[in-house]
Amino acid sequence: MSDIVFTAKSGAPEAQKTTCLVVAMSKTKSLPTPLSDLDSTLGGALTRVIKNKDFNGDAKQIVSLSPNDALPRLLLLGLGEGPVLAPKARQAIGALWGNASKTQAKDMVIDFSAADIDPDCDIVHIVGQEITTATYSYTRTLSKPKASSTIKKVTLLVANKNEVSSAKAALVSGQAIGQGINYARELANLPGNICTPTYLAEQATELANTFASISAQSLGEAEMRELGMNSLLSVSAGSDQEAKLIIMRYQGDSTSDTQHCLVGKGITFDTGGISLKPGAKMDEMKFDMGGAASVFGTLQALAMLEAKVNVVGIVAAAENMPSGSATKPGDVVTSMAGLTIEILNTDAEGRLVLCDALTYAERFNPSSVVDIATLTGACVVALGHHATGLYANDDELATALLAAGEQTGDRAWRMPLWDEYQSQLDSPFADMGNIGGPAAGSVTAACFLSRFTKAYSWAHLDIAGSAWNSAPKGATGRPVALLTKYLSGQS
Repeated sequence: MSDIVFTAKSGAPEAQKTTCLVVAMSKTKSLPTPLSDLDSTLGGALTRVIKNKDFNGDAKQIVSLSPNDALPRLLLLGLGEGPVLAPKARQAIGALWGNASKTQAKDMVIDFSAADIDPDCDIVHIVGQEITTATYSYTRTLSKPKASSTIKKVTLLVANKNEVSSAKAALVSGQAIGQGINYARELANLPGNICTPTYLAEQATELANTFASISAQSLGEAEMRELGMNSLLSVSAGSDQEAKLIIMRYQGDSTSDTQHCLVGKGITFDTGGISLKPGAKMDEMKFDMGGAASVFGTLQALAMLEAKVNVVGIVAAAENMPSGSATKPGDVVTSMAGLTIEILNTDAEGRLVLCDALTYAERFNPSSVVDIATLTGACVVALGHHATGLYANDDELATALLAAGEQTGDRAWRMPLWDEYQSQLDSPFADMGNIGGPAAGSVTAACFLSRFTKAYSWAHLDIAGSAWNSAPKGATGRPVALLTKYLSGQS
């Protein structure tokens, strides 16, 4: 977790005692009036910088000054043309941390009095979240990790004292979501020889031990076999690692029986099985449990926020490996729902673990179910790496998820789930095949899942393009922000 302490206080920038003062400005050609006293204290330094066109407030522009011993560092942060909306604000705060973290500053005070911020942009929350996520670095398997930033405290200046309490709350909220994102990133970044299905089950227990509002249990293969989860078990058949069905329950509202479900794909490593993947970039298949990681991250964020909502997190965890006992193309299995599946391609394994987990979710009588999965390369072709693919059998649920994505910058795009695509899954030997051919691969994958979700309001998030980056390589923690915003709104 980030060890940054966030706080807020009222006061003028020129009165601050800090090792790094940050003054944020929208695009400007002259000194903003709120900074007149600071400029006077600094002997006109701000006026000169703007007059000489060394700083004009362009988005993400940063100019560093060293005014005096009392104020060793002054960073001018550009926010771009105002009114500044959330996307530009997020980018600017990320750039700010990238610059400030390289200094030897011990703390940072940020002043937005000269910035033209759009009323819909929750800049305080953004500061908490973006700085928290920017502090993350992977160190688990490095013998000599890079030194962390010396900045341990971030203070936000507000206009008057009656805003301090709400600002502190917004900073804490942003930090909680940022830490949930970082937790998801850490789990997804771990190599497959550490992050196994058993390791994820242990993480669930640890999460429950940390937060009284979370309980956890895990089912092994024998228990899943008794439940008829033969589709899920077909994926782990070739692996020495035992599959796990992990169930975590966050109880944030004891006065309500309403609960929502998150179902995460947890393929801790995906070779493709007998339908072996190409060797290039196969190492990135450790990220194939990004959906599961987002369930962990979201539950942690909700617990830290003490959100008034009840959520069941279900993770279908397995390793997909080739061996003499592995499932073969053409094999037919019977799912927990009683539907038979011809496994035409063992590399379309995510839907095989999810369908049984989605059937299991019925027992909780959920108000909504959202599954999250790095499901198809076809979704990357369709939407690239910026948008998560969204499918839903409920327009109201889809609208709420899309809105949460827009509000958090963790955006999704709704894709079709039309009956016309269902016939691509027809099989002469089973109720359905597990693939629908090369056309509309992400759509037919969602159509497959939809056959197991008729009992409730359901949405599917295909995060194959948004869960990780290849350059620089690493998990993104998406869609923790989207899910946390959506679920918090269900209070």
